[in-house]
Amino acid sequence: MPGTQQLCTFMVGDGYFGIPVEQVQEVVRPQPITPVPLAPRVVRGLINLRGQILTAIDLRHRLGLGEHSDQAKLVNVVVRTDESPVSFLVDEIGEVLDVDEDSFEPPPETLQGDMRELIGGAYKLENRLLLALSTERTVNLTSEPKRNKEREEDLLGNLNGGKHR
Repeated sequence: MPGTQQLCTFMVGDGYFGIPVEQVQEVVRPQPITPVPLAPRVVRGLINLRGQILTAIDLRHRLGLGEHSDQAKLVNVVVRTDESPVSFLVDEIGEVLDVDEDSFEPPPETLQGDMRELIGGAYKLENRLLLALSTERTVNLTSEPKRNKEREEDLLGNLNGGKHR
């Protein structure tokens, strides 16, 4: 159908999120996760999916929503990226929805922090809001240290009377 897009939907906390179906490789039941020492907090670890090693990104941490109540029940949404597939750990998988592209809007003003940076926009559905997650921004973990570095430079500038080095 023209003017529609198919999204794979899932729940993270109280949020209802979606990503384009063509970016999803598969949805997999909970898998054993091997922690990675010194990895960013959003990287829960690695999973072995039929011989392929995938990075498991904890979407609750990535979106700034805190800890999962039951980490053993996390579902893996395996997403294709330019480099290699990654797993998004979500609370619950939804359904594949056809959404009308005319209902797409910019991210709501109420979104703050990390979540605002990771959401490309929102679809108004009949009884809820579907947040369109940007997979590219979500897997780009290098943006976080950059923001921290900018904050450090701002702080340094303030401490030095507004002068940067």
